[in-house]
Amino acid sequence: MDLSSWILGLALTVLTIAIHTTAVVLMAFGLEARIRARVDETPDLRRAIPTVIVRIGAVALILAALHGLEGVLWALAYWWLGALGSFGEASVYALSTMTTFELPGLTLPSRFQMISALEAVNGVLLFGISTAFLFAVIQVHWQLLSHRHERSNDH
Repeated sequence: MDLSSWILGLALTVLTIAIHTTAVVLMAFGLEARIRARVDETPDLRRAIPTVIVRIGAVALILAALHGLEGVLWALAYWWLGALGSFGEASVYALSTMTTFELPGLTLPSRFQMISALEAVNGVLLFGISTAFLFAVIQVHWQLLSHRHERSNDH
């Protein structure tokens, strides 16, 4: 067991989760302010639906960019350690490992395999955070749309 691999892998896991959760919390505050400002308004449902689609799409895009940034951090570690020959290879390897997708022909020397395994665990955690947040955003917007639909039927 290589203790340095564990330390580096766990440090990168803590760093990427801190980045991810910070961004998610900031997005949540931003969305809450926008949603709260519009709760009392009763816009036409035909206008509300595209707004919801744009918001959910923007959240998904930001989350994808975050995963990309976090993959680059892992790639920098692989490249800095000399585990892969180029930053391009390290980037492809890091992003595929984060998604637990194995690329044939692109492997690490055995002394770096623990870092790779820890990155896969990190990826599962990050995608779990993203999925939970995206679900929460969809759920809040669905409740708002349903409530608006009910109010428009009452009039």
